[in-house]
Order: sequence, then structure tokens, then C-alpha cells
Amino acid sequence: MISPILANLYMHYAFDEWMRRDFPQVPFERYADDVVIHCVSQQQAGFVLEAVGWRLKDCKLELHPEKTRIVYCKDDRRRGRYSAQKFDFLGYTFRPRTSCVRGRRPFVGFLPAISNKAAKQIRETVRDWRRRTWGTMLTLADVAERLNPAVRGWVAYYGRFYRSKCLDVLGHYLTESLVRWAMRKYKRFRRRWGKAYCWLGAVASSNSNLFYHWSLGLRPTAGR
Repeated sequence: MISPILANLYMHYAFDEWMRRDFPQVPFERYADDVVIHCVSQQQAGFVLEAVGWRLKDCKLELHPEKTRIVYCKDDRRRGRYSAQKFDFLGYTFRPRTSCVRGRRPFVGFLPAISNKAAKQIRETVRDWRRRTWGTMLTLADVAERLNPAVRGWVAYYGRFYRSKCLDVLGHYLTESLVRWAMRKYKRFRRRWGKAYCWLGAVASSNSNLFYHWSLGLRPTAGR
């Protein structure tokens, strides 16, 4: 098995330096073996894609048949119709989205937000923690101490662009997970989702900074 460092060095010379030499006018980003290349037209994109395929073949590599495609970055300035109008990169999905900026009317931009795959990974991680490490011997403060560093990291990374999508994912699932933990810990909440939710809401009202996501306004409400 080749190490990630050696693989990255190989791609640097096999792809990065080749792109800079043969297509100096075409910008690109690469992380490991994921690459996004920016072209100004479909014709240019097709030409560059074919050239990349031949280059990788010369280097004993090949393009991923499912992940490799030409994507049209549709927005208010580019209004054409193409079948592929979104792609995932580094945990974000880039696609047309409505954006609102103070002082101007809403517009459609080609913008990134947390991807469904990244959101699923977060949910799976939190679910695993709830089942394996959030034991009934812990207090709510103990759970907060364990959870907060991860949530800060997720918000810092996935909330950098289209923050509302990231917060929506975290708010709903973290609340659900904490309610389920409370139902398991306290006998009076067994099979009583509503009561557990209201209890958690009351705690959030009195100590809104206990959990990092509560300090961002993602709190349950006591009167639900």
C-alpha cells in the first residue's frame, strides 16, 4: 500500500506540474485525488478532460468513471441548461443556491454548502457517541464537555459557507440525540419524548451556553 505522502507527491508531478505547464491559463484545485478544474466553456472543458485522461493513462492512472464529469456552474449570469449542475468537493456540495445580501435583491449564485455525505457522517458519528460513550453515568455537563469541541470544529469548517445549512443539520440532529440520551438516563422520561424535550428546553433556557450549538441559537424550547 502506497503512503498518502508518496501518492500526493506522485500526483504533484504527474498532474499539478503538468497542468501548470500545458494549461497555464486553466486554474484548478486538488486535494489528494479529487480535482476541480475551472474552464470558460464546454468546448474547453471537453478538450481539457480528454487531455487529462491521456495524461493519467501515460502515468498508469485513470479517471474515476462515476465521479468524473463536466458540470455547468449555473447562476444568475449563466442561465443555460445542462444535465449536471452540481458537484461535491471537500465535504461541500456546490450548486445553484438563492443568496441574500443586505442592500440588494436575492440572487442565484453557484455556492457551496455542507454536502449530504458530510451531514450523514456527522449524524453517524453523533449516533455512535450516544450509543457507546454517552453512558447513563454521565451528567449533561459531561456530555457537553465531550461534544462541544467536535461541534465547534464542524461549525468552523462546514459553516464557513452557507452557514444556515450547516446549523440546520446540527440543530435538528443534536437535539434529537440529546433527547434520546435523556430518555435512556432518566426513568421518568422513558418512552416520553415530549417530556424529555421540554426538560432539555428548560435546561437550555437557564444555561444557554452549556452546549456550543445552544449558544448559536440551536436550542430546544421548554414549551413544546
